Amino acid sequence: QVQLVESGGGIVQPGGSLRLSCSGSGIRFSGYPMVWYRQAPGNQRELVASIAPGGITEYTSSVKGRFTISRDNARNTVSLQMNRLRPEDTAVYYCHLQLLGRPGYWGQGTQVTVFS
Repeated sequence: QVQLVESGGGIVQPGGSLRLSCSGSGIRFSGYPMVWYRQAPGNQRELVASIAPGGITEYTSSVKGRFTISRDNARNTVSLQMNRLRPEDTAVYYCHLQLLGRPGYWGQGTQVTVFS
């Protein structure tokens, strides 16, 4: 059974930092693209950052230069370092293992709240 578990969310003031982690069991991350999504209340889920098996990364424009996605295949984890957080970054953040042509796997999400 595949399970993805996110951790590291919390409440932080604007300008602060958080580091999200996603650990997996039942599947090795190393061969798959891994993606962080987020969903704010009333909004659609949006892609935040992705990392390919070879390490190539992509970011949505609003987080470029502030967020960094990384993967540790030995530990079967993927992380999202979030710096200079803004109130508009407030959302539930989800880890996703991408499968071609299939739905893939999702974690349960972790809440990030940015406010003064």
